[in-house]
Formats: sequence, C-alpha cells, structure tokens
Amino acid sequence: PWKNILDEALEMGYYSHNSGTCGLHVHINRAALGESVEEQENTIARIVYFFEKFWEELLKFSRRTQRQLDHWAARYGYKEKPKDILDHAKGHNSAGRYTAVNLTNRDTVEFRMFRGTLKYNTLIATLELLDNICEMAVYLTDKDVQGLSWTSFVVGCTQPELVQYLKERRLYVNDAVASEEDV
Repeated sequence: PWKNILDEALEMGYYSHNSGTCGLHVHINRAALGESVEEQENTIARIVYFFEKFWEELLKFSRRTQRQLDHWAARYGYKEKPKDILDHAKGHNSAGRYTAVNLTNRDTVEFRMFRGTLKYNTLIATLELLDNICEMAVYLTDKDVQGLSWTSFVVGCTQPELVQYLKERRLYVNDAVASEEDV
C-alpha cells in the first residue's frame, strides 16, 4: 500500500527529496536475473552496461546531482562491452557499496542512484524503470543492448506512471507536461 505509507510519512512530518541526503535504494534478488550464476552474471553485466551507457539520462531521472552521485552512488566507467564493465566493476571497486549499481551484496543487486521521495508517482516510476531495465537485461543479448538507444528503450516503457514521469523529466519525446514538486 505505497500510497498510504507515503501519505502517512508526510502527515508525520517526514521529508525525503528535500533533505538532500536521502536516497531511494532498491534491491533486486539475483535469482530473478537468471536460473544459473552464469545467466545472472550476464544479466548483471547488461544492467551495469545500461547504467553506464545511459548515465546522463539516468542522472536526470534520478533527481540527484553529479556531486551527490560521486559521493553516494558512483559509476564504474564506460567500457565497450557489458562483460568488460562487469569485470572492471568486480576487479577495481574502491567505492565499495557506494556505486549506482552495488554488486557487493551476495543475494541482491542494489540500485542506489535515485534521490529519495515521498511522491507516489516518482516512487512507482522508479520501480517500473528498474523493472524495465532488468527485464531488458534478461531478455536481450549483449549485442542488442549495445545497439539500444534511449529512445527505443523508453518507447517500450508502457506503464502510465513511468511514462508520465519520463515526460515530466523531459526524457520522453513529447509536449511539455505539468508536474508536481517532489517532497
């Protein structure tokens, strides 16, 4: 009951987005990313590749500043192939868990890039975006992901909350859309 939880937090005087330090962290069970460890690793490589390839778009989606991300959710650095980024992430991870896609948990992959929110649409849109990214990474090949454009990715996003949020953030080719402020 996310709407009720967020409304209650607001009534209690909580704030999230406006604190400047609050993050929205989402964990995905590794078992959802493939049946075998090898399949999971290949999917994770495509997820990390997607984050690196579309960093600017995801930065805009996240509502964080680059400085905040450098501190709380750093990037690994772009490489030409998903496997190369994953190998780099595993071999040279001085940021520890403070990466946009945290791979240090045994059973989950943690997404740390997103600024906190108590706004229902923003929360749901973030969960839907991550669901779409994970689904894409499960079903597409490395070559497919390498050839993917941001436009072709977002055109495949059909959930109303996500589409609305993408339009609000000017990440979806469209006419201007009015939006509510985050809290």
